[in-house]
Amino acid sequence: MYKESNITFKGINKLAIPAIISGIAEPLLSITDTAIVGNIQVNPTEALAAVGIAGSFISALVWILAQTRSAISAIVAKYLGAKKLDEIATLPAQIIAINLFLSVVIYVVTIFFTEQIFKLYNADGLILNYAVDYYKIRAIGFPLTLFVFSVFGVFRGLQNTFWPMVISIVGACLNIGLDFALVYGIEGFIAPMNVKGAAWASVIAQGVMAILALGLLLNKTPFNLKFTFKFNKEIKNLLAISFNLIIRAMSLNVALYLANSYATKYGQNYIAAQTIAFQIWLFFAFFIDGYASVGNIVSGKLLGEKNYETMWKLSIKLSRYSIVIAVLLASICGLFYHEIGLLFSKDAFVLESFYGVFWIVLLMQPINAVAFVFDGIFKGLAEAVTLRNLLIVATFLGFIPALLIGDYFDLKLYAIWIAFTVWMLLRSGILVVKFRRKYLHKNT
Repeated sequence: MYKESNITFKGINKLAIPAIISGIAEPLLSITDTAIVGNIQVNPTEALAAVGIAGSFISALVWILAQTRSAISAIVAKYLGAKKLDEIATLPAQIIAINLFLSVVIYVVTIFFTEQIFKLYNADGLILNYAVDYYKIRAIGFPLTLFVFSVFGVFRGLQNTFWPMVISIVGACLNIGLDFALVYGIEGFIAPMNVKGAAWASVIAQGVMAILALGLLLNKTPFNLKFTFKFNKEIKNLLAISFNLIIRAMSLNVALYLANSYATKYGQNYIAAQTIAFQIWLFFAFFIDGYASVGNIVSGKLLGEKNYETMWKLSIKLSRYSIVIAVLLASICGLFYHEIGLLFSKDAFVLESFYGVFWIVLLMQPINAVAFVFDGIFKGLAEAVTLRNLLIVATFLGFIPALLIGDYFDLKLYAIWIAFTVWMLLRSGILVVKFRRKYLHKNT
């Protein structure tokens, strides 16, 4: 189990490729929901806008609560590197129990205020009704999703991205198949469920993924789910890391909320176009996150080994690989610029708004690549305070001022995506400078 870290091209990609496949499963599901819902026969634009708004809020909650995944991964990797896994044998069961309790509380609290929540996104009329219907079903899957994410954190800490990939593939394939069957219906068997069908497809897929995750955790790791009330010595540290990452995620979601709120204010065609653009942005983010995951996985182990020279080399290699992937993805999308839009909507006004900003989404990808890689490395190093402070600065001193200035000049979706670009420039630049200052001198 205690192998030396392999940061060769082959060694990195042995971890990265399964992590990429696993990572893109989530945005692929969202993209599938977006494309299928955007092509239904009844009120497609309103349905697309509603799924975008509700999906954004769901992602916000999941990202906030799922920050323990990175904390688990960092601590497990550190103890793996130090060859002391037995000292944290009770930790996974305890943090999973805490996660499940929090997810149930969040579900119960939000379900009673769903309509008020989406009114804050400027949703009304049919869009509001669809968003409420979608959320009330999708939210059932919160505990399932957080359980799966926690298990993924354990596997990543053990330097294993293969089993999370298997679980994600099964969940993605099942979700896509159910999307077609439940949204459009099967003549003579299932009546079309439209937006509600997309929500149920996700919940069923999450349930299957949770069952697979449970079986693999018990059979493929040295941990079990036997809960003890004597908390592990690392639980306080893990919760502290998680808390700081939650504050970070909340700052991140302020930016995402404002983006969707302003797009909705501009009109249903704009929020529909914003939904398409953001789902593609997320797909890129999770794709590149495969290499960020290697940074998260390996840097924690290298920290446990006190191997700073290899850590520095790892950051350079991961940055190069992720930039190449980002440029490649952006180039492919550039070649099929108009065809991609038509996958999601046939509405001329929606497509016009989407095509107007899609080029910004593509041009910012190399910047995102660097930001995500160093974000992953800092998570692996358990530098949660740094990541928390960075997102606060990037959001409140970068994104929000840029958005308000763009909105003042009536730039609409251009304002939103210029703000996102400023946001990512700050996130990437500050982390690179911080990493150089703190770890480069330790190599000498």
